[in-house]
Amino acid sequence: MTDPDLTGRAPADPANPDFAGLSVVVAGLGVSGISAARVLHGLGSRVTVVDGGSGPGLAARAAGLEALGVTVRLGDGASLPEGTELIVTSPGWAPDSPLFAAAEAAGVPVWGDVELAWRLRRPLPGTGEPAPWLAVTGTNGKTTTVQMLASILTAAGKRTAAVGNVGVSVLDAVLAEEPYDVLAVELSSYQLHWAPSLRPYSAAVLNLAPDHLDWHGSMEAYAADKGRIYEGNVVACVYNLADPATEALVREADVEEGCRAVGFGLGAPGPSNFGVVDGLLVDRAFVEDRAKNAAELGAVEDVHPPAPHNIANALAAAALARAYGVEPKAVREGLRAFRPDAHRIAEVGTVREVTYVDDSKATNTHAAAASLAAYRPIVWIAGGLAKGATFDDLVRGAAERLRAVVLIGQDRAVIREALERHAPDVPVIEAAEGQTGAVAMAEVVRTAASLARSGDTVLLAPACASMDMFTNYGERGDLFAASVRELAGE
Repeated sequence: MTDPDLTGRAPADPANPDFAGLSVVVAGLGVSGISAARVLHGLGSRVTVVDGGSGPGLAARAAGLEALGVTVRLGDGASLPEGTELIVTSPGWAPDSPLFAAAEAAGVPVWGDVELAWRLRRPLPGTGEPAPWLAVTGTNGKTTTVQMLASILTAAGKRTAAVGNVGVSVLDAVLAEEPYDVLAVELSSYQLHWAPSLRPYSAAVLNLAPDHLDWHGSMEAYAADKGRIYEGNVVACVYNLADPATEALVREADVEEGCRAVGFGLGAPGPSNFGVVDGLLVDRAFVEDRAKNAAELGAVEDVHPPAPHNIANALAAAALARAYGVEPKAVREGLRAFRPDAHRIAEVGTVREVTYVDDSKATNTHAAAASLAAYRPIVWIAGGLAKGATFDDLVRGAAERLRAVVLIGQDRAVIREALERHAPDVPVIEAAEGQTGAVAMAEVVRTAASLARSGDTVLLAPACASMDMFTNYGERGDLFAASVRELAGE
């Protein structure tokens, strides 16, 4: 038995002899943990899965792995089994977890599932090289951008998938029986933290705003983990012209010789950038004589929905696709074919000339700000679990657009206080405390309807997590849509 090479790339054969007989601990019994455990078991490793939780759901998952011969220890997420040579962690496990402190003391490396997948990549037939990764991170917009990118790559005739923090498991993708030509990879800050050898072909950081600071410990640490996505880029580091922090990460990155910084923004682009001119999406980076020429990639109307932040997402996706060599025609076709997932600025109905929009996915202030900037006048439904966020900047920027606000959830007080400071003339109604689920949302929608006027938008963009009142943001959005349909008498 030999230790896995912690600096090199995995060999061509996925039955990697470096993993045969290796004693590996998988931290977490969620989707990524189960996938990692199955893959490592298939590679011949001796796998132990640890999870601090318990209960029927986890017990059922444990039983499925134990049937394969994997050891599972529920209720124990702290102690390091004797003889452990590698830990593969689920993304949500924080760096200060006791298990990792024990690993550091014992000199045991810690990888995430993305790191494991990166090392298990296989060369494409006839090329000798693995499928390139076009990677996306950012505080908001990651999923939409990656899905746009996958749609563009598909329109270009490539076998591809949206993977990573969305869609197909990244481990399943790199080990797929029929290999992919190229992968559109969404990466969270958690995943990047645990992926030290990741080197994407090209990558984008869409934006940076305070989020998950309880996990990272500081904004500086959060940004540094996001910036890891630029390490080793080959063709392009794509950044947001409207967010200087993303450009700063490019400047700090160690990239391959010849890799370029490519900006995207909503204005007319300068050389080496992507932007918008007279309603057209334009590339001035991947064209001949970019000082004088540009390529038309499509129109603003080709983006669904054409909200400003979504146009920015489309430009970032287009930049990564063009860095890979996709022709402008495929960019247009891919954007036209794309439709966003539910709960992302989804118009769910119009009742008595008031439009109702579900952006339940706006679980932080940065995402909510993008939604609020897309409409006016607005009856805003906000609140939930604030995750330590402050709301002064959000409210200050949106105040002139607000007709009224309906507050929900556990941390409504911090939003109310920001409204009192920066929008004192905007009516604020607080939903009844203690209600959850369908009953609560039906009352919230009725209240919002009573405050709205003809031509207004009732916008569910809570700027908070949902788990105090709903199972997740999806249920929150579904119940909002159902309440709107009830309001319409459907």
